[in-house]
Amino acid sequence: MQAKLPSPIDVHVGAQIRMRRKSLGMSQSALAGRLGITFQQVQKYEKGANRVGASRLQAIASVLGVDVSSLFANATPDGGAGNPALGTINAMQTFVASNEGFSLNQAFARIKSTSVRRSIVALVTSLATTETAENAVTPENKNDD
Repeated sequence: MQAKLPSPIDVHVGAQIRMRRKSLGMSQSALAGRLGITFQQVQKYEKGANRVGASRLQAIASVLGVDVSSLFANATPDGGAGNPALGTINAMQTFVASNEGFSLNQAFARIKSTSVRRSIVALVTSLATTETAENAVTPENKNDD
């Protein structure tokens, strides 16, 4: 029996919860404690593995200091597949909510020099372009194994 995949909306809401929680500097355990649940349950909500019921969603929004509707901003039933622009937004939100994305954004925000920030953007853009080109499948590097 194949495991059921989480709904794109559940994943989106979970990512929004995670992003807001992290921006407040709140741990999963602290959020769980305020809600009267385990941190494992918070983990499942944030991954979209478990749906958040209406009353629990209201409680989470209250603890995080946001409106429930803000947790659904830019959510689409198909995860943005029908709209490439929304798909890109959702992918960026998922990245920003990740540990790496959150840390990168926090560090980047502390850099005051505009020229240094521009240099970092240029570097990351160059690295991404290089990686994309290296991963492109061409007749010369195609692996037929």
